[in-house]
Amino acid sequence: MPELSVIVHGPNTQDRLTGLLASLAAHPHPEVEVIVAAVGPWAEETARAHAPEMLVLPLPDGTDDATARSAGAARATGRWLHFVHAKDGLPVGGPRLVAERAAELPDEVDVLLFDHVRSTWETSGLPAPDGPRLARAGRAAHRIDDLARSALRITPLLGNRALRTSFWQAHEPQLTTPDEPYAAYAALLLADHVAALNQVAYEHHELRPESLPPVTPEKHYALVDRYERLLAIALAVVRNSADASRATTRTPPRTTPETTPETTPRSPCHAVLYDVMVRDCLRTFARTPLPDPVAREFFRRAADAAVRLRPPGYRRPAGPEGIRRALLEENAYTRYRAFQAANRARRAAKSAVRTRRRQVAAALGDRHYRTALSRPVDPHLAVFSAYWNRGVACNPAAIAAKLTELAPQIHPVWVVTPENAPLLPPHTDHVLPGTRRYREVLATAKYLVNNVNYPNAIVKRPDAVHLQTHHGTPLKRMGVDQMEFPAAAKGLDFEALLARIDKWDFSVSANSHSTRMWERAYPSRFVSLDHGYPRNDVYYTATAPDIRSIRARLGIPPAHRAILYAPTHRDYEAGWTPRLDLATLADQLGEDTVLLVRGHYFYGGTPSPLTALRRTGRVIDVSAYDPVEDLCLAADALVTDYSSIMFDYANLDRPIVVYADDWETYRSTRGVYFDLTAEPPGQVARTQPELTEILTTTAWRDEGAAKARAAFRRRFCEYDDGHAAERVVRRVFLAESEDALPPVTPLEERTPAPTPEEAA
Repeated sequence: MPELSVIVHGPNTQDRLTGLLASLAAHPHPEVEVIVAAVGPWAEETARAHAPEMLVLPLPDGTDDATARSAGAARATGRWLHFVHAKDGLPVGGPRLVAERAAELPDEVDVLLFDHVRSTWETSGLPAPDGPRLARAGRAAHRIDDLARSALRITPLLGNRALRTSFWQAHEPQLTTPDEPYAAYAALLLADHVAALNQVAYEHHELRPESLPPVTPEKHYALVDRYERLLAIALAVVRNSADASRATTRTPPRTTPETTPETTPRSPCHAVLYDVMVRDCLRTFARTPLPDPVAREFFRRAADAAVRLRPPGYRRPAGPEGIRRALLEENAYTRYRAFQAANRARRAAKSAVRTRRRQVAAALGDRHYRTALSRPVDPHLAVFSAYWNRGVACNPAAIAAKLTELAPQIHPVWVVTPENAPLLPPHTDHVLPGTRRYREVLATAKYLVNNVNYPNAIVKRPDAVHLQTHHGTPLKRMGVDQMEFPAAAKGLDFEALLARIDKWDFSVSANSHSTRMWERAYPSRFVSLDHGYPRNDVYYTATAPDIRSIRARLGIPPAHRAILYAPTHRDYEAGWTPRLDLATLADQLGEDTVLLVRGHYFYGGTPSPLTALRRTGRVIDVSAYDPVEDLCLAADALVTDYSSIMFDYANLDRPIVVYADDWETYRSTRGVYFDLTAEPPGQVARTQPELTEILTTTAWRDEGAAKARAAFRRRFCEYDDGHAAERVVRRVFLAESEDALPPVTPLEERTPAPTPEEAA
């Protein structure tokens, strides 16, 4: 009996079934069976190409989705069912993730929720908003009432949840409906327990509306009917639970002939689902162009449901949303339309005022900048920035420090945002973006140094020098190589990118791989400086007292093993949610191990998912700690996924473990330059149990791990030897020739900073 039956169902809409089945056939899994309920001759023909590896059930043209799902489920032998529409997709490795997670679940769990990405006719791999909710659920089993606020707001698709086969069979009459959102919600309401998987295992394709049949008025009205039926299920579940509780305590039954909303026991599911219903109806009414008679009837039906199905004790939200709901409950169609029109007019007026202010400010700023450009370039002025003006960090910081030592006549000025300015080191000269002095220094500085890019409007003066330091070794696709990967390239203006690249005079590189990839991803005439990354110099210059001091600042007890967990950003996720159960991992690693957890800086403005764990003392949240080089020096080992921190950490010649649980998804949505799992810097784990096994045995630093790390260091630590900043400063700021620079020390002659064990 396989763990998971993937039931692909529906017609071969726009030939999307072909790619879906090809992907499944190319990546089979022993615990996954595939059943194709093929609707129509084209779908059958496509599916037959993959038989006998897949069971093909031919169904007549016009068979609805509910019938196709039931036909597939009737032939399934797996313990769990995953319904996949033929127009949708499965990331490579997705079925494996679902099967492995399902195998861990106790028998009382009926539904497993997981994350998905969205694709349209224009783009692909867009993140869904569900990730943070799934992460908050953790890996425990929950009753739906305990998880209602999160679970009932997960996108209602059958494709982003798996159902236990016995659960499906018990409730098939209630779940067999062509209305997929209804079935998705009903499965949650009927489930005994639900569990979550905070990983992408489904791709939902939204077809172009113009390619679909027009929506009839009856289909619009069906939205209200959907929630009426769902709320009836929620109320029935509440009654059954109450009756079971009374039977257990020998309480007399109710004497009222029927239950009304006022006498119904309170239920989180009922309240949340009611809120979802009202929001969905109002959103549909506001955003869907409907003929006036249809709009009026839809509004009337929604108003009736909003009043009749309102939970006991329900209170409307405050503000404009509360006004909208009050007008809906009053069935005040005309006043609601007037309220909409007034809001649109008010927003348009505010937008016009803001736009005009920005235009005036931009015009004045541009005039001032142009005036400053007429002044001579200052040969003793250098402007520095890092990570979109976050502060003194990374390669620019190391270069600026060495510049003060070797060329004190050159004055550094940092560009930093107002919120980061208070965090600057004492006596750091800096400017705030958009200010008068900001425009003046950018217009007149001889040297402009950045690890990203300056704004498009910055002019490249002929006698100025632009130094691009970058901020990592590229595993993922960069620059113009992102064109093939819409999830990574969303919002990226490639023409503007190329214009920025053309301003570079020098590009810093840490190894030959980076040099080649920068030349490919950023095609322009810059000079590559194969000198190493200045930020990595500290890995060869730090001393034992330095390491002891850093560990003391971080609160790492003496003689404890410190493991740095530093995952990277994922373009297909809406926010950062740890992919590991950190509390369980910390417990399994034991009291003599400390976890240093660093979230990616892209998520600095979002609430930390580590808050609760941080309070327990099981982990140390170092997401806001700078510089990151200190964390590397303090750690006995690094656990990461696809972050470029691994290339820098390899300089220390300490163990690295790659946690590649979603490698196939990351590779297909982000694009990569090489297969990390085939050429890793140490051990590779695909699941949390595998990672735990590596870290609780000697595998994390055994001979095999050391051999892989040595090969990785030879390839990617090629130019890093502790003197990169000196070479860059002498070459760029002092104009020394390449031959006069300190040569790169061979790898076998380098001595990295002492390990924490040696430092102790």
